[in-house]
Amino acid sequence: MIPAPEFLPGLELSRIFYEEAVGPILAEAYPALRYSAARIGAGSEVLGFDTARSADHDWGPRLDLFLGPNEAADYGADLRQLLGERVPKHVRGWPTNFRHDDPGDPVGVMELTDGVVNHRVSVNDVSGWLKAQLGIGVVSAEPTVDDWLAMPQQKLAEVTGGMVFHDGLGTLKAVRRRLAWYPDDVWRYLLACQWQRISQEEAFVGRCAEVGDDLGSALVTGRLVRDLMRLCLLLGRRYTPYSKWLGSAFRQLPVAERLTPSLCGALTAVEYQAREQHLCDAYEIVAASQNEMGLAEKMDPTRRQYHSRPFRVLHAGRFAQALARTIIDPALRALPLSGSVDQWADNTDFLGQHGPVRAAINALT
Repeated sequence: MIPAPEFLPGLELSRIFYEEAVGPILAEAYPALRYSAARIGAGSEVLGFDTARSADHDWGPRLDLFLGPNEAADYGADLRQLLGERVPKHVRGWPTNFRHDDPGDPVGVMELTDGVVNHRVSVNDVSGWLKAQLGIGVVSAEPTVDDWLAMPQQKLAEVTGGMVFHDGLGTLKAVRRRLAWYPDDVWRYLLACQWQRISQEEAFVGRCAEVGDDLGSALVTGRLVRDLMRLCLLLGRRYTPYSKWLGSAFRQLPVAERLTPSLCGALTAVEYQAREQHLCDAYEIVAASQNEMGLAEKMDPTRRQYHSRPFRVLHAGRFAQALARTIIDPALRALPLSGSVDQWADNTDFLGQHGPVRAAINALT
């Protein structure tokens, strides 16, 4: 068995693949062709979370080429054939050929070949690719409020993450800057909605425990920890990835060092009182962080009793309403605090269906 090559982060491997192989081939065969080259879209390497384990599937020397719409239609098939014939069989020891065990499955596994390379260099036009990724074409137009609410953060992270190696079209970097973060009013609205989610369940940790449902109390605690982590990413102006990388993304935030002990304590506690203590510690850290940012009227960030019931909470709705009062856009101010699609839905199959997602957002707005 041939030992695996030394691991390289996927973005670095793709950069080498472009600079040493694909770029020179294009310069020789199509010297006048305007194109952009990047590694963006799906893949752990795009978010910077790939490890040696990632190499077992759908990882390797990959590249996304972008042409003008007419050029993509005219040259796409020829480019794929040309690269299949001329790219090297491997880059830094990693095969450029991908085996697909199921023709209908896009997932590929690297495998050396003696013949034409079945490479992973895609050819698209920017607008068409964005339409497939996000459900909208935003090359020359700003996204609307409904557009922003219909785009899952995982998809936005995939489009704005990764690396652009060459932008001969001049549009790819521009659209990535446009999508790099939410407009201010949309951001404040999503923050308010995230606090609202917490307010809806923060008292349930104690209520479940009070009726002897310790499993339910622990389950609600896990949901609240997840919501707090997502809130921190929003406050840190970072798109939240899906669950596999949520903890990894959260760990990169400055607040994580202070907050992680409380979140882990809440998750591992076996008694309600300890869960409540750790959660309230976490609430106070996050609430104080928002106060320090000056986004809205400062609210008392300390825990308090939940009305007449013996549960300690933050009363997170106060922070939701404080943020909601800062929103200028009348259309956003009129919306319920339900948020973007992935603040109320986390089913991967649903989030990947642009039509149903847009229909749901339209129904709410």
